[in-house]
Amino acid sequence: MAAEPAFKVIFEHEGVFLHPSSDEEIEPDFLVSGTLRILEKDAEIVVEYRPLEDGVDPSNMLCAGKDSSSVVEWAQCPGDRPQSQQLLEAQLSYETEWDMVNAVSFRKRRSSNMEGSLNSSHERSRLAFAFSVSDLRSVTVREEGWTFIILQLKDSSTPLPHLHFHQGGSRAFLDSLRRFALLTESPSDHTCLLVSTPNKALSQSFENLLDDNNFGLVHKFKRDPYVTTLGGFSKVTNYLFDALRGMEEQQQRPPEEVADLLGEVIPGLEINQQEEPGFEVITRIDLGTRPEVSRKSPLTADDWARHQDADGRMKDVPDLKHAVFKGGLCHALRKEAWKFLLGYYPWESTHEERKTLQREKTDEYFRMKLQWKSVSEEQERRNSRLRDYRSLIEKDVNRTDRTNRFYEGIDNPGLVLLHDILMTYCMYDFDLGYVQGMSDLLSPILYVMENEVEAFWCFVAFMDQMHENFEEQMQGMKTQLIQLSSLLRLLDLAFWNYLESQDSGYLYFCFRWLLIRFKRELSFVDVLRLWEVMWTGLPCENFHLLVCCAILDSEKQKIMEENYGFNEILKHINELSMKLDIEEILQKAEGICLQIRSCKDLPRPVATILGFDVESRRAGSTDCGSAATSGAARREVGVSNGHSRESSCEQSGRGAFVS
Repeated sequence: MAAEPAFKVIFEHEGVFLHPSSDEEIEPDFLVSGTLRILEKDAEIVVEYRPLEDGVDPSNMLCAGKDSSSVVEWAQCPGDRPQSQQLLEAQLSYETEWDMVNAVSFRKRRSSNMEGSLNSSHERSRLAFAFSVSDLRSVTVREEGWTFIILQLKDSSTPLPHLHFHQGGSRAFLDSLRRFALLTESPSDHTCLLVSTPNKALSQSFENLLDDNNFGLVHKFKRDPYVTTLGGFSKVTNYLFDALRGMEEQQQRPPEEVADLLGEVIPGLEINQQEEPGFEVITRIDLGTRPEVSRKSPLTADDWARHQDADGRMKDVPDLKHAVFKGGLCHALRKEAWKFLLGYYPWESTHEERKTLQREKTDEYFRMKLQWKSVSEEQERRNSRLRDYRSLIEKDVNRTDRTNRFYEGIDNPGLVLLHDILMTYCMYDFDLGYVQGMSDLLSPILYVMENEVEAFWCFVAFMDQMHENFEEQMQGMKTQLIQLSSLLRLLDLAFWNYLESQDSGYLYFCFRWLLIRFKRELSFVDVLRLWEVMWTGLPCENFHLLVCCAILDSEKQKIMEENYGFNEILKHINELSMKLDIEEILQKAEGICLQIRSCKDLPRPVATILGFDVESRRAGSTDCGSAATSGAARREVGVSNGHSRESSCEQSGRGAFVS
């Protein structure tokens, strides 16, 4: 007899109840208590529910309001179990409304004969269930004095019983589930969480489709998730089709299978393929005509000086940020202005305060640098993480912007600074350390600052915004791609439907855009312009998503008229690199923002993505008035990855931004 496969218990909670309905064979007033578990079994995450041997008679169960004791005790009746099994478990309930406050007796159902006992056992086994998390479509959380959860599988023909958490534990269950799936609130029902899950092997692999062609497929799929996005998407296309074709199979599989593969590579994107209830309300909205906007000349050193008082404090900061947003900065001004835009220098600081800050930050930087510089070879042999960070940094530094004069040639001092700053950042944030792609974010900053310490602290400020893009779970990337899909559906449903029909609805081709903020799509000079514009925080939150929309808006006609399929769309987007006009893109993106803001019935999810909701937008004309631009400009650091970092008043100010 084969041994049972080994499994790991991720979550376990006893005292989860089923309430059999009147149409079931089980007595309707007889509760079924059981254990809910999340298991890792055979490299798969499984949710399992098993009823206990005994049911619970609700006549023995009392409930109290939230002001009562939160200590819960469950006990078995002494007569029903041996003395050794008379266990008493006390635990805290995390539910806010109801708590069990008395001992609950588990009583066996009485049966007159052996047949009754067998029927009872059959009923319990029929109520047991287990399923893979990847088969879960949604989780609905409701309150009925206590919390109960409704699980819906993708196969809707298999309904599951509701899980009632009389004893608490629903939050812990959801928190454990979030470790393996992305739970996103449904636009039409705030109690419903839509579930999307990654393919474990693929979600760890997306970085490795660029280099090391001698590695086998299996080895490639076990490394990191970023290199592909940094190196050219034509290689992604070829690699994925080769992978799906198989070792001996010469006939290429259908594109929809490739789309599924790419969707699993970026965990959480399955949500874009679901029919989200109520989303039609969003898509039917008439956004009206897109307003024409214009760009202005870059801010000059004289313009900057006029916004500085005698002590060096910056004044009229909202107007200053607006000027930067509309025209950017002349290059000679960037070295000073970027420190303010990124939050390294406070806007209200004086010359003397900034000198003091610089001295303190210089000392702090070199203390951290000394930490890795002083590690001996013997120590590093016993520190695999530091060794891996160093190896990856050295590899990336040698291929970062080598055509730029600041980094070209052998033994270039710019490369040494790039290396040292990235190594020191590993000391600053050892949990994150170094992930491929971070060198692309540092390179323009070091180029502008031409100073190791200043470049480091500005990079730290930028990474504060971009941190979630590089975390292992890629939560920032998941959020942004889902938000981008929502915006695109609102702006152009026909184009979004076309992408869906070509198995491109995941918008995976935007992954590199978002990961390193268009660093590989634009010329070096245009990257400087785009980043300083985005760092103003204007004209809305997540403006970079509207930049994506602007690029896609310019390309949609060619994509649709040429009837591009999956492979052609991927190739076309990849070939846009270095062919984009940044001023035209910024102009169109701002127009899209104003067009969306003017919508009278803007859907709440979209309003939330862009940082202005219907209520704050309506109140903006009276509460914030014409000072809306100043409200927008108060933000010290641009919001990234869909997470707001400021107060509602500031949001309402941004909501009324006027071009």
